Amino acid sequence: MHIQTRTLQKEDYHDLKEVMIEVYSGIGGDYWPKSSITKLLSIFPEGQFCVEVDGKVVAIALSIRVQYAQFGDNHTYHEITGGYTFKTHSDEGDYMYGIEVFVHPDYRDLRLGRRLYDARKELCEQLNLKGILAGGRIPNYNKYADELSPREYIAKVKQKEIYDPTLTFQLSNDFHVRKVLRGYLPGDSESKEYATLLEWINIYYVAEKDKKPHTDSIIRLGVIQWQMRLFKNLNAFLEQVEFFANAVSDYRADFMVLPEFFNTPLMADFNDLPEPVAIRKLADFTEAVRDKLCELAISYNVNIVGGSMPLVDTDGKLYNVAYLCRRDGSFEEYRKIHITPNEVKHYGMVGGYEIRAFDTDCGKIGMLICYDVEFPELGRILAQQGMQILFVPFLTDTQNGYSRVRHCAQARAIENECYVAISGCVGNLPRVQNMDINYAQSAVFTPSDFQFPTNAVKAEATTNTEMVLIADVDLSLLKELHEHGSVQVLKDRRTDLYDVTLKKAAKKAMKQKKASPDNDPEQVAPIIVVSEVNG
Repeated sequence: MHIQTRTLQKEDYHDLKEVMIEVYSGIGGDYWPKSSITKLLSIFPEGQFCVEVDGKVVAIALSIRVQYAQFGDNHTYHEITGGYTFKTHSDEGDYMYGIEVFVHPDYRDLRLGRRLYDARKELCEQLNLKGILAGGRIPNYNKYADELSPREYIAKVKQKEIYDPTLTFQLSNDFHVRKVLRGYLPGDSESKEYATLLEWINIYYVAEKDKKPHTDSIIRLGVIQWQMRLFKNLNAFLEQVEFFANAVSDYRADFMVLPEFFNTPLMADFNDLPEPVAIRKLADFTEAVRDKLCELAISYNVNIVGGSMPLVDTDGKLYNVAYLCRRDGSFEEYRKIHITPNEVKHYGMVGGYEIRAFDTDCGKIGMLICYDVEFPELGRILAQQGMQILFVPFLTDTQNGYSRVRHCAQARAIENECYVAISGCVGNLPRVQNMDINYAQSAVFTPSDFQFPTNAVKAEATTNTEMVLIADVDLSLLKELHEHGSVQVLKDRRTDLYDVTLKKAAKKAMKQKKASPDNDPEQVAPIIVVSEVNG
């Protein structure tokens, strides 16, 4: 047996007519005249598919393109086809509309309908259409019409309590019921003239107005595993940073990621001072380093996640801040939310108040600093905001501390269906108090499904060795995972029982920060709440 899926041709009409008469014998055995098929082939040849078995056409799918807003969700088959003339077809249409799908009864055990649907979906993606729509018959409804409404019947088909040869097949091919249509196909006694308005959404569709300069779904990350070393001055330090910017630029990376507190070698000049004073002296360099990162982002055409640095705000409080320096010259900042006991004890740091995903020319990204990634609520909030890549600069001195960051970062990738890149410091810094030793293995983590590596690790650096980790991540795989994954974590959350929400809007939180005498976690209400929902 030889099976082939291809576009329909004029010479296939004889086989098409034979199949239609056989398939629609229950509703009069009507069929499309040759003139109608010829017109379809002239206005939309790439949209007409067939499956050939041993040289004979036994399955056919016919379609047109429509500007769907002109019809809405209450149309009939007669209206959508322009009175069967197909004058409703538009080369600029935003949806593909399925006119017919039928398979000869003698060949239905070969699952040929799936091949036709796959061909349609592929064409829909190629043409960048919003999706596929069709009015679907429910031929078994006549057996249940006395006891079930169409809505109840459809619900039972979805729950697999009832089998419907058409609707069951369409649901299994990722279509969902958008609406119930009444009087869609007069004469369809099996369906009692009801139909389901079915929709398949093209998750790769991009509206023309939303297209951005960077349209490639492959995003290249340059993750820096930074060696702690002493520098004679700020310029020498910035030269080392520029070396890495130049290196990742040579590989055409879209992002360069630096670790947490990568600038602490500059504290060496203040080693004779108490640690809380020394860290504030280090903060004096932060603005200059940030400005240099913005300059490098432009010069080397790479978005830079600038690790993290200490920042003394106008309120006199000390924060741990990460900067996103975009290659268009703009920048954003993120303040570490969860401060470690070590940072509180040695430096007197306080936590930030804002959790926000950031827009870039490569999609939405999130930033969490080290300890933050050990709190799953933050990643979930960012995922709800559309975050696709999460960057986690970190600094850990022991393997235990590193293991907490690594395993929590992997969990964030799986549970939020996103990529996570972690960047750490390695080596020793003997002349800087509280920064003596460092342990790291920087890495890029993925979700765990067929589209991704079996261990959910895209790439990882050599442990405790300075290096640049270059890794490509494909954002289109995330879209595929969201819609068609083996499990769909974000979709399957029981939000009828629980939810994760921001307790305060950012502006209100910032007002509270200014009003609070010392930003003590015990005095300030937490920014995150897991709330129980009745019902």
